[in-house]
Amino acid sequence: MDFELRVAREKLEREQRERRERAKAKAERERKAKAEAARRREAVEAAQQARRIEAENARLMEEQQMEEALVIGNGIVFSQVLEAIKCNGYGDKIKLPPSCFTELSDKGALDKGPMYFRLSRIDQAASVKSDFSMEQEFGMTHSGVLEFTSREGFVELPPHVWNNLFSHDVVDVPLIEVRYVSIPKGTYAKLKPEGIGFSDIPNHKAVLETALRKHATLSQGEVILVSHGELGYKLRVLELKPASSVSVLETDIEVDIEVSDSVLDDNQNQHVLMPLVFGKVESGRVGEGNFNFYKFTIDENMSEEVAAGCMKIEVKIEADTSNGDADIYVSRHPLVFPTQHRHEWSSHEMGSKTLILRPKDRVAGIYSVGVYGYKGQARYHISVSLKEYSNQGVCENAGTSSQVDDDSVDCQNCKHRISTRTILLHEAYCVRHNVICQYDGCGVVLRKEEAGNHVHCRRCGKAFQNGEMEKHVKIFHEPTACTCGVILEREEMSQGLVGFPDPIARIHKALVDVRHQSTSCPLRLIACRFCGDMVPAGNAAPDARDRLRGFSEHESICGSRTAPCDSCGRAVMLKEMDIHVIAVHQKS
Repeated sequence: MDFELRVAREKLEREQRERRERAKAKAERERKAKAEAARRREAVEAAQQARRIEAENARLMEEQQMEEALVIGNGIVFSQVLEAIKCNGYGDKIKLPPSCFTELSDKGALDKGPMYFRLSRIDQAASVKSDFSMEQEFGMTHSGVLEFTSREGFVELPPHVWNNLFSHDVVDVPLIEVRYVSIPKGTYAKLKPEGIGFSDIPNHKAVLETALRKHATLSQGEVILVSHGELGYKLRVLELKPASSVSVLETDIEVDIEVSDSVLDDNQNQHVLMPLVFGKVESGRVGEGNFNFYKFTIDENMSEEVAAGCMKIEVKIEADTSNGDADIYVSRHPLVFPTQHRHEWSSHEMGSKTLILRPKDRVAGIYSVGVYGYKGQARYHISVSLKEYSNQGVCENAGTSSQVDDDSVDCQNCKHRISTRTILLHEAYCVRHNVICQYDGCGVVLRKEEAGNHVHCRRCGKAFQNGEMEKHVKIFHEPTACTCGVILEREEMSQGLVGFPDPIARIHKALVDVRHQSTSCPLRLIACRFCGDMVPAGNAAPDARDRLRGFSEHESICGSRTAPCDSCGRAVMLKEMDIHVIAVHQKS
């Protein structure tokens, strides 16, 4: 009996305990469910609040960006993402598709004057800022527009804009954002050449001004290319005022050019003028096919002495011919870098050379000397000096010859006038040791052992030593194709005809010396008297009046630009300014 009661009691207690545990577990589950529901409700409310805040921030950001776009674009909002492609051209003016013209026209951009655009690489477009350092970090620049003829979805960039945006990066799909902006006119710019030699250009600021005419904008940090003849110089924009990006259209900008930090590299054929001091010897080495350039200046005092015939300009080069040979070419500015085809004086003898400069008109100015490596690695010493003409010896010889002529006869061998007292002795010695060159027009007296080394060019008739003939033929008589298409030979026409067996071939062969590329070649480079740049001369001027005044085709066009007269302020063409001053203001 007791056993059954105990079992029943234990069973009851167990059931009661289980019910309490189930009730407790149920209460715990209900508590957790309520807590989870509250947490979820709070999370939903927080997410909704965050979305509301994010939406509000996005709205405010959009309004701010719209306000900034209105300010940047002077009330016009225009932005498109286009794929960039390269195109030929100069400066910073891009080509946009016709749809951009329609959109800009509808928004009134055409009524606000020249259009400017900010170009940003699309992967950084969201981070674009106006700060200069950010421009460099995120690849941004500014440009003008040339025309609206590009394909839809594409923007054509000239090399200047492409290089400043993408530099040396390789981009599979170069997407950029094109945004219309309004930028102020520039008042100040500081530039720095990335190489050496830019300061050697005569009137280099005028050359820079000519280059900037091809640009609509300038941005800090970008690199602009200034071309001068066949050479190009890179200049980096260090500072601009009044903003980091400015317009250069129809404005006067004060420009400072800092000295370049670059140094001359002996391993490169660089166009740099190294100074020559009168009386000081400079040493150098030049490789085959390369140039080393020097410059020296003749002031007014020296010019007067040279023009009076008291002094002469002597350029001397002593070359070591064991490993090579070098030639020298000399020119006066504005021809800065003399070459084989464009120079005023030259010397091509083997070994050491002395070149006497005899300017025909003006003497004062800057002269350039080009040392050209003809063969091998040539070591040399070069100097320039002013030396007096030694007229005293000439006068003494003249007096002596007058005394000899009174009692003298011709030697039967050398044809020189010899005194009758010594003629027999002289002729015996002369016949035994000397021989006369039989070439027509030469008649030089040579030692018999030297006669075999004395030769004449079959084309021009000039006399040389046997070892110099190969160089003479290569330099003066090998036909050279000018860039204008004419086959050139540097010897003059009359001399070049010597030695040609076929007269028809002589008539039709184009034998033109260096004067072709100095006077008649349409692609020759000239210093424009209006813009100061080295440009191709072109053909004859289209206007007969310009041809009478000696203008080239480029000068005829360049001189048609107008500028205000300093006296009356009237806009006058540059080529007519001198006539205007004389005719209107009675100045000469």
